[in-house]
Parts: sequence; C-alpha cells; structure tokens
Amino acid sequence: MDTTLRDGEQTSGVSFVPHEKLILARTLLQDMKVDRIEVASARVSEGEKEAVTMICNWAKSVDMLDKIEVLGFVDGTTSLDWINATGCRRINLLSKGSLRHCTEQLKKTPEEHLEGILASVAYAKQLGIKVNLYLEDWSNGIKNSPDYVFFMMDHLKDSGIEHFMLPDTLGIMTPDEAYQCVKLMTDRYPDVKFDFHAHNDYDLAVANAMGAVKGGVCSLHTTINGLGERAGNAPLASVQAALRDHYQVVTNIDESKLTEVSHLVESYCGIAIPPNKPVVGDSVFTQVAGVHADGDNKSGLYCNNLLPERFGRKREYALGKNSGKANILRNLEELGLALTPEQTKAVTKRIIELGDKKELVTQEDLPYIVADIVKHNAPDDRVKLDSYMVSTSYGLKPLASIRIEINGTCYEETATGDGQFDAFVRAVRHVYREKLQRKFPWLTNYAVSIPPGGRTDALVQTIISWTFDGKSYRTRGLDADQMEAAIKATIKMLNLIEDLYEQAPERTKADK
Repeated sequence: MDTTLRDGEQTSGVSFVPHEKLILARTLLQDMKVDRIEVASARVSEGEKEAVTMICNWAKSVDMLDKIEVLGFVDGTTSLDWINATGCRRINLLSKGSLRHCTEQLKKTPEEHLEGILASVAYAKQLGIKVNLYLEDWSNGIKNSPDYVFFMMDHLKDSGIEHFMLPDTLGIMTPDEAYQCVKLMTDRYPDVKFDFHAHNDYDLAVANAMGAVKGGVCSLHTTINGLGERAGNAPLASVQAALRDHYQVVTNIDESKLTEVSHLVESYCGIAIPPNKPVVGDSVFTQVAGVHADGDNKSGLYCNNLLPERFGRKREYALGKNSGKANILRNLEELGLALTPEQTKAVTKRIIELGDKKELVTQEDLPYIVADIVKHNAPDDRVKLDSYMVSTSYGLKPLASIRIEINGTCYEETATGDGQFDAFVRAVRHVYREKLQRKFPWLTNYAVSIPPGGRTDALVQTIISWTFDGKSYRTRGLDADQMEAAIKATIKMLNLIEDLYEQAPERTKADK
C-alpha cells in the first residue's frame, strides 16, 4: 500500500494540488501497479476534499475504487461523513496502539477508546464503507504495554475490520524487534490481516519492513522516494528490490516504472532525489573505480542482482581521477571511438588530470578530449549560435530572440517563456520543430553550481540532462554568466544529435 499522497505529503514543505494527486494516483495504480493507495487525511481542507473526489471518480470509472483509502479519525460521524461525501469507500481509522497515547493524548481509558472505535466501525457499516485500523504508536505499545494492545485486538478482531495496521510511528524498532513483535501478533491472531508501516528515523525502515515480512505481515506501507513525516517512510523502490531479491516475494509492481515515477514525484514535491539513493539515484548504477569496470568486462564481477535494465536504466562508467583504462574503453565503445593503446593511455592521463582539478568530465566531453590528444582539431560545430538577446521586465514574460546556424543555414526566431532560459529554449525548439520538421530533445534536469573549489564571483557550472530518441544525455556549460553557461550546454547537446540525424533522419523527424 503506497501512502505517498497521505503520509508522504506530511514531509515538511510538501503539498500536492488536486490535479497532481490525481495524476500520481493514476500513475501509481495503472503504471506502477501498486495494490492500494492512501490518498489523504479526512477533514484537512476543501482542496483535499476536491482531490479525493477527483481520484474516486476516476477510480470508479476504471473499477479501482476499492484500492483508494483515506485516513480518518475516531470522531463520531465527522470523518466518515467527509469520506462518504467524496465517494471513497474505505477508511483507515486512526486509533491508539499504546496505552500511553490512549491515556495521555486522548485522556481516555482503553474501554472508552474502544467504545469510540466500535461506534465508528458501526457507522461505517451503515454507510457501506470498509474499515482498516491504524494502531498508532503500536511499536511502543507492543514493547511497553502489550496487555493494552491485546485488549484492543481481542475486542476488535471480529468487528469486521479488514486490515490492522501496525505502525512503527516513531521509527524506534530494529529489524529483529520488527520480526519478533510482528510474529507475536500473527501467532496470536492467525486469521487477521496485518500491515506494517515503517518510519525511517534510524535509517532502518526498509530493514524493519523485511523483518515484518518475515514475521508474517500481508502488506507493507511505502512512499515514493521515502517521503514522509520526519525522516520519512520506507521507499517503495528499495522495498520492492529487497522483497524480490532477498525474500523471493512476487509483487505486482512494474519495476521498469520505478525511476520514472520517482522523478515525477520529485518534480511535484520539489525535493531532489539524492544521487546515491538506492535504485533511483543518478549515481547508483555508475562505476567509478577503474578496477570495477575491468571486473565488469571480465564476466560482470562487480554486478549484483540490481541490474539497471530492470529499472529502465543502464550501467555507466564515470570519468575522473579514479578512472582506469577500462572505464575509458567502456565509454569510448559506447561512442564508437577506437583508439590505439598509446592514445587510450594519453586520454586516461588527461582525464585523471582534470579529475585532480575537480573538473567534471562527462561522456559527451570525450570526443573533444580525444580530438585534442590525437592532435586533430576539435569536431566542427554544425550548430552555432550567431547571436541572441534575452530580456525580462516586471509584469511581462521574458523574451528571447535568436539567430542560429544549423549546417550552414541561418534561422531567426523569437519566443517568450516562463524564464529567460525557457524563452531561449522555446525559440530554438520552434526552429527545429517548425522550420526543420525535426525532433527536439527533452530537458529532464537542470542544475547550476559553482565548480568544486570555485568562488561565487568566478565561473558557474550548468549541467543539463536530456532525453532524445529514448537515450539519456548530459551536457555541461561553464561561464561567468549562468544564462551563458546554460546556453553553452544546450548548443553542445544540439551538436551531439547532429550525428544521430545523419544516421537516421526519419527517426528524428518531428511527430506529426
């Protein structure tokens, strides 16, 4: 059960608007194929109510309404009426799973709290709404007040509640404790469906989820990118990989969509995915040490079951001071460049020198380094920016006018955009799509930084990620002006795709 749209939205600074929630709900259920999604908390706002209504209307139209869940409270009829008005047919009722929470937060006895839960369950049945029950702070409850937990379970297990959710609300468990405490529950209540809801305060959410699986839970709660309260929840991508590879658990998850959905959530919530994030991070399938590339050439000695192709990605070999000959050769092979052993050695030396200066070297820089090493001129630019003007003023959209030369022919174009660079890219795109009838690369990521070791009054580095004809590229521009650096990176990308156009002009024509 994915709770990105509910618990994930409790990440500090994260808020999804209704149409974003609808798109993510459709993506999670139809593309990712998760089994259930928790999409909101009842009573939060009118915007939240609108979002849940939109999601439920769509889900009903595709026969997925039973997969939509909303968190509600033991508050008489208020939460259930709110949920009923949205068209949702399943409440995740929030109750107290520890004696301390019951007596100190609610100021109620266990009997009083139980009475309120049973009243909510009875009213839900009248409305035709199914009930799952959160036992909030269960991890503390089962360790410090197990008699309270058993009292609640003994009186609720036959009440018609479908799933009992066991949250490690404060992320305090170890994997051994998760296994032992869950097993205590599943042994005592073998006919009950238990979910486990992990939090990542000690960076143990995924490990604890695996312990809970070993203990017998039937469902795990996850979020995309591990979003959630405080340190977040168990990330879906990591849970899926661990379940499949270490526990041979078969799920419905489409692994090839994990990276795509991860980046979609990243774009909506504004929280960047760390490059070393397992499965979906930019760097997790990049080998840096030359010995690793050499080992991969010799029977894949440095590969594990996390093959990048499973997740719609490919293995890369970084270029820098740790690069060995094997790294260089793998990158040269991908570019179709063949060098003598002496030339390869010289290129390796140059890349190591650049790495020692903290320069970033990408695969796209290799042809220029090779050209310099073998004493040829750098590859002729087929795309040249003759001149450009960008302007911005208060109350008006930024404007860009360009004159660009493509294979000897000059084109002029003007466009507005949401920013100066956006206006520039729109102008260039108009040339490619309308005048040349050709595809234009999609920009997928844009990062600006001061080069490592640099100063704020010196150069800035712009690194842009692109996709073109199903392949990913990354280009870099370096300049004292941020706009100029981005333009340099863009022109470098356009020169890269000229070779593709020569090889397959039909494939690179614009879609009609």
